[in-house]
Amino acid sequence: MTDHADAPQRAHTDFTEGFSYGSYLHLDTLLSAQHPLTDAHDERLFLLIHQVSELWLNLIVHELRAAMTLLDQGITDAPLKMLTRVVRAQEQLTQAWEVLKTMTPADYLQFRSAFGQASGFQSYQYRTVEFLLGNKNPVMLRPHAHRPDVHGPLAEVLAAPSLYDLTLRLLAARGLQVPEAVLHRDFTQPYTPNDEVLDAWLTVYRDTDRYWDLYELAEKLLDVEDNFRRWRFNHLTTVERTIGFKRGSGGTSGVGYLRQAVQIVLFPELWAVRTSL
Repeated sequence: MTDHADAPQRAHTDFTEGFSYGSYLHLDTLLSAQHPLTDAHDERLFLLIHQVSELWLNLIVHELRAAMTLLDQGITDAPLKMLTRVVRAQEQLTQAWEVLKTMTPADYLQFRSAFGQASGFQSYQYRTVEFLLGNKNPVMLRPHAHRPDVHGPLAEVLAAPSLYDLTLRLLAARGLQVPEAVLHRDFTQPYTPNDEVLDAWLTVYRDTDRYWDLYELAEKLLDVEDNFRRWRFNHLTTVERTIGFKRGSGGTSGVGYLRQAVQIVLFPELWAVRTSL
């Protein structure tokens, strides 16, 4: 038999002094992180979906921070690739709800009471993403007051310019008229629409040849918000079909709270510019 170069027997098999696939990924730790509190069959599904979602959120935070660092330096090309990766990760997050929807209300009720007041509302990685994207609310720091290691970094993100704030600084640096009150606003508060900012974006969209990088960045920001809305909507429908209008485990109104969240607009002028063109 010919010993082909790609034959399985030629693969490396001795990992006594090097990384194997499992050791590099710390698979033993990763796969031992599921600790159901009940014997309910679907609790493992519930745990895994949320753990996997936290991993995707971790990547999104990583990419958003990197993109924002470069945007703060006036660089626009590399951030586009990073934001594209954010969009792809968001798609995976949204698809996770489809798997969770295979759990029926009866399935969920078998273990829901076991985890008490624990809720995705308390996810500090999700809150970091919201703050980075500009959905600021100081009240959202409260669930993390017991964790200084989490509360401190979250407070810093709350007080710092968002992705959209940095984008508006780019517009101003390119000579477009962005009010000083917008550029130097209180970043702990959510952004509010501004007519002068809309006019600046109209200039970009009416002369895309001149402002191509800003135009491309604007469209990428819309991709991010579009996917964020889809994630929220799928979250809403998943919760409604699982618990109806019961109060959420974390104390929110559940579906009512999620419906309000779906209405939030992160980059208002980028949506309004379509009507004004």
